[in-house]
Amino acid sequence: MNKSFATQVEVPKLKDSLLLRQNAFINGEWVKAKSGNTYSVLDPATNKEIGKVPEMNVEDTKEAIKAAKESFNNWANQTAKYRHDLLQKWYTLIIDNQQDLAIILTLENGKPINEALGEIKYGASFIEWFAEEARRVYGDVIPSPIKNSKIIVQKQPVGVAGIITPWNFPNAMITRKLGAALAAGCTVVIKPSHDTPFSALALAELAVRAGFPKGVINVITTEQHAEVGLELTTNPDVKKISFTGSTNVGKLLMQQSSSTLKKISLELGGNAPFIAFDDANVEAAVEGLIASKFRASGQTCVCANRIYVQSSIYAEFASLLADKVSGFKVGSGFDPQTTHGPLINSKAVDKVTRHIEDAVAKGAEILVGGVRRDGNFFDPTVLTGMSADMIITNEETFGPVAALYKFDKDEEVIKLANNSHVGLAGYFYSRDVGRCWKVADALEVGMVGVNTGIISTCEAPFGGVKESGFGREGSKHGIDEFLNLKYISFGGL
Repeated sequence: MNKSFATQVEVPKLKDSLLLRQNAFINGEWVKAKSGNTYSVLDPATNKEIGKVPEMNVEDTKEAIKAAKESFNNWANQTAKYRHDLLQKWYTLIIDNQQDLAIILTLENGKPINEALGEIKYGASFIEWFAEEARRVYGDVIPSPIKNSKIIVQKQPVGVAGIITPWNFPNAMITRKLGAALAAGCTVVIKPSHDTPFSALALAELAVRAGFPKGVINVITTEQHAEVGLELTTNPDVKKISFTGSTNVGKLLMQQSSSTLKKISLELGGNAPFIAFDDANVEAAVEGLIASKFRASGQTCVCANRIYVQSSIYAEFASLLADKVSGFKVGSGFDPQTTHGPLINSKAVDKVTRHIEDAVAKGAEILVGGVRRDGNFFDPTVLTGMSADMIITNEETFGPVAALYKFDKDEEVIKLANNSHVGLAGYFYSRDVGRCWKVADALEVGMVGVNTGIISTCEAPFGGVKESGFGREGSKHGIDEFLNLKYISFGGL
């Protein structure tokens, strides 16, 4: 492992400084909190302040909901072509400003700048996709069993949508939800993570430039998660909640939303299995694992957490993986030599440390890494000799730790892979077509990567099963999460 890493690196200047907004956005205006309070947003690489944003409370949240409600009818009654055109303009502005958006993202999230650029393009793809889907919200004409009558099915927007997003993909987690909501004809109140509000505010600034009407998009910033979340989930004027985050918080939001029977979609925690079978291309499997496991320093809900390697290739796989990981460089996301940035905060580092210490105490071996650095940095780590009684087996690490388990038979590993209360993503490598179909069918997850470690794309439905939540984002299915079905029966014709 290259032990040197830099945190004090010059931050590129924004070409357009107006994209770094330090006020919230309600009803087309950049506003402060009614209380006047603010909180600081820190760069996870240096723990230095990037800026301050309003500390908004329930009163502010109610104002944002009111603005969204008052703008809903006008927005919902616009033509699909009109909404398409605005979304397309917004997409173009995002692409035109991708460098500045990536700088803002790296500042508040820490991921390397090239990785941040990749997220901006990925996030923009959902705006483009749902711009097109806005014009494809088709209904049905159903043959009636009664003469002189017709059965019609329409799709209509649900109303005001509350969107609650995490810090690990502060651009794409918003666009993936927001693109679908706006295309469907919903208005929105967005509560981004308190750690990464600037990406959301930059998107709102570009939405203004695209020409979105006042009140259609609202962004509230706050560290007061509980009370603001409670308002969004219990306010009767909010008809839909879309949340990405932990399973525990998702359960709470669902419980709260039951008071008004809101439509809800949840993309929650994962504990993804990754399986390397003995007939796999070992080098390709290692590369696929690295792409899945170490992207965003392991801070993704779909990254591999339990890595099962068949006995006959276990030693080769572990050695090759350790060699690759030893070449990583940890540091500031603005250092061109950096491959992996910091974790989001000290709590994240504490969790990684706890998982590794538990594994080692129970017999695991550290092949590479395992070192906690100053601040929020942790060396990418490879562990071997993992067993079922270790914390990592049952708890998502959300950090740069590749934990390798040995297995012998296909039936054994499928049982191990499915032995989890969550089921978001799963991956495996094999060159046997029959085995590929069998394992893909057997894995109890919402998404499967076969001979690939990257599965996310706007064309495909993203989401999980079991306690990883329900509902889908992206694809032709994503817009349905923000639509209601209306059945119309015409008689006397």
